[in-house]
Parts: sequence; structure tokens; C-alpha cells
Amino acid sequence: MSVLLELSVGDLVIDLHTELAPKLCDNFLKLCRSKYYNFSPVSIIQQNFSFQTGDPMAFHPGSIGGTSFEGLRTMDFSKRLVKAEFSPLLKHKQKGTVSMACVRAPGASADDEEWWVGSQFLVTLGDDLDYLDGRAAIFGQVVEGFDTLEAINAAFCDKDGRPMKDIRIKHTHVLEDPFPEPEGWQEREESPIPTQEQLSTVRIGDEEDVEESGDEEEQERKRREREARAQALTLEMVGDLPFAEVKPPENVLFVCKLNPVTQDEDLHLIFSRFGEILSCEVIRDKRTGDSLQYAFIEFANQADCEQAYFKMQGVLIDDHRIHVDFSQSVSRLAQNFLNKPRKQSANFGGKEGLVKGRAYQERELKHEMIFDEDDVKDRKRRRSKSRSRSRSRSRDRSHRDKDRRGHRGGDRYDTGDRGRDRRDYEQRRERDSGRDGGRDRDRDRDRDRDRDYDRRRHHDRDRNHDRHRDRERSRR
Repeated sequence: MSVLLELSVGDLVIDLHTELAPKLCDNFLKLCRSKYYNFSPVSIIQQNFSFQTGDPMAFHPGSIGGTSFEGLRTMDFSKRLVKAEFSPLLKHKQKGTVSMACVRAPGASADDEEWWVGSQFLVTLGDDLDYLDGRAAIFGQVVEGFDTLEAINAAFCDKDGRPMKDIRIKHTHVLEDPFPEPEGWQEREESPIPTQEQLSTVRIGDEEDVEESGDEEEQERKRREREARAQALTLEMVGDLPFAEVKPPENVLFVCKLNPVTQDEDLHLIFSRFGEILSCEVIRDKRTGDSLQYAFIEFANQADCEQAYFKMQGVLIDDHRIHVDFSQSVSRLAQNFLNKPRKQSANFGGKEGLVKGRAYQERELKHEMIFDEDDVKDRKRRRSKSRSRSRSRSRDRSHRDKDRRGHRGGDRYDTGDRGRDRRDYEQRRERDSGRDGGRDRDRDRDRDRDRDYDRRRHHDRDRNHDRHRDRERSRR
């Protein structure tokens, strides 16, 4: 004897153990023929363990947890549960074992060993689940539709095990029922229309398409936007950005492919014809000071920045054809935002756009012990007194030692000790003089090196100015 269950994710064919669990099979068959299970959701999924269904009003506040066929036929709430039957030959050994969910009778104690069943049943999603033996009454086994079980096992669920997208029983088919029919009862042929209470429990309909719509380019664009937002949020959490919504300044140009000899003054002179420049900086190596061949130029006006972008693209500067683009860097913005506020100056990038969250950076937070000002002053005064007292004591002690040595030693101290002190003094003097001479030599060498560097720099700047002036004259 088999029953076909049509679910929203596939079909399941269940063979019933009519001889080993006749009461449970009769109850399940009559509920299927009454179309009681139609539109019943899968209420909970425990991955690689089991899933449970069978309550058409699951997730609704007015649900009673399902009812047996006898309670459904007589509409008697006291008959909604029937006593469970367990066969020692039936165990939860195989994947797809179907068993009734058991509960204790209302008002029974925790030590009561009698179990009762209604309409809810569970299907195992793994093998050798002996934990369920004696707790769930087996009455069937899935023989077809294991791909459906895999789909249910892989469904996305919330923390309570409820699927994010509804999985529901669409229809039930019974080919043959070997058990007698109750008097006056007739099988229902058509599926009932879901009630408003059932429709109110829908989270995401099984027929709704949650996949992204649109062409591949649109999907790729959305994916990149999501990744960018996630990365910006990560940078905000680690402190590299003041906040995730920060945007690069629109009045800053990024200039690259520069000649290594190009200076800040050269770029400032060339780009200043488009408008006022707040800052112009060629980025250099921190150790060597050599140009890294790219620069940032900040304009006072966004329109001037846009005009420079269109006019200076591919222009030849110092025999190098430069590339100009709008700056995408926000590192200086984040640095200015996170640092302690200073006096107003021409900061690269500005602070006008950084309004959100500025209140949290108005003062530095330091973890210190809290004292009153008087306590701090008293501590400093006592510390200074103790130091001066210790110095005077050490001085007095040294004088006393000298007097004692003078009285005891007499001529021996004058001849031997004085000569030894004189030799030590001369050695220290020679060592100090050699050290001072080395310092003077290092200072002179550094001064000469700086002087040569300044001379070469001024020579290169004058040569670049002359070259630029000759180029401007030739253009005229």
C-alpha cells in the first residue's frame, strides 16, 4: 500500500506498514483521503536529522497542532489524539523513515510512558537515528523521491528551523485503502481552497521567484554593488573609514605617469590656469624621497576640476604623456576625520563632506586613573622634595668619605690615589674628545650632503622652469 505526496519541491512515494502499524496507517490514509494535509507546510527542518509536517494551521496563533481523523470526522476536540502503537520490528535505521510525532496526553506527568498521536508526522533525513525509537511511531518508508528529501535537507532555514521559502504539501493521492470506511463518510475528491488563516502564515510563497531578474550585466552590477557595500562596512568596522557611506571628493584629480623630475611647483603652475588650487602634492617615497610618478591636485571649485580633467588628458609634461582621472581615494579624508581636530588649514580633500559621526571624534578618549588636581600637585611636590633630599644625602655621604680617607691615609692618599684619579680623568677626557670629534665629523658630512641635495634640486627646478618657458614661447 503506497501514498503519493505532492510537495512544492517534488514528490514522495511512501509505502505503509499496514500489518505492523494498522491503526496509524488507517489514521494517515483517512486524513489523506479527506485532503486534510493539503497546503500543510513543512514546519521544521533539522538538517541531516528529520523534517516535520502535517499541521495545516502551523504558524497560526489559533493552531491546535493538528487532529486525528476521528477528531476531524466528529469535530470533537477530545478525540483529536489517538494512542500510538510501536512495533519492535520497526526502527529508524534508514533515511526516509516516516513516523508519527508523539506527544503525551494533556495533563499527563513527565514520567507517563503513554504516547499519543494526531496528524503531524516526520520523515528522517539520515540513517541510524535510534534516538527516535520509542519517541516517534513508525508507519511507513519513503521508496521514491530521495531527490526531494535532499532538496528539503538543503533548504535555507531560520534559527528555529522554519524554511525561509515555504515548502508545502500540494496534494495527496491514495490508490487503495484496505481499511473499512466509517459509516456516512465520503472521500473528498478536490483539494480545498486555502483559508485566510492559512494564507496569513505564508512567508515566501513556494511559487514566488526569489532569484534576481534581469540580464547578466544587471545582475553583475548588483552583485558588485553588494560586494562594495560589504567591503565598505568592513573597513568602517576596522577603523579605516569614518563611515561606510563616505565618498571620494569630487574636486580632486589623480595624475599619474609623471616624469620623476616633475616637482609640485611644476604641476601647480600648469594646472593653476584652470582655477584656484588648494593643494598639489607629488607622492614620494618615505625613505628615499624619490617621486612615485603620481600626484593629487585639489581644486577649490568642482567645475575647475572637471575642466582640467577634460583639457589635460594625455598632455605632455617633461617628455611624459600624463593620465588624468578623478580621485577615488578616501584615505586622506579618513585620516583627517580620525585625527584630533586642528586649526583650519588647506587640508587635502577637505572635511566639508564628513558630517556624519563627527561628534564621536571631537575629543580623544584616554583610559587614565582619575585624581583631583590638588592630589596631583601634592604628589609632584612630594616627589620633588624626596629627590632633592636624596641628592643632599648622597652629597654629604661623599664628603664624609673623603674626610675619612684624608685623615686615615695621609701621604699615601696624596701620592697613589691622586695619581690614579688624574690618570682616570685624562682617559675620560681623551675618550670624550674623540667622541665629540666623531660627532663633529658626522655633522659636517650631513651638512655637506644636504647642501649638495639642495643645490641639485634648485638646478633641476630652474632647468624645468626654463624648459617650460621655452615651450610656452614656441607655442605662441
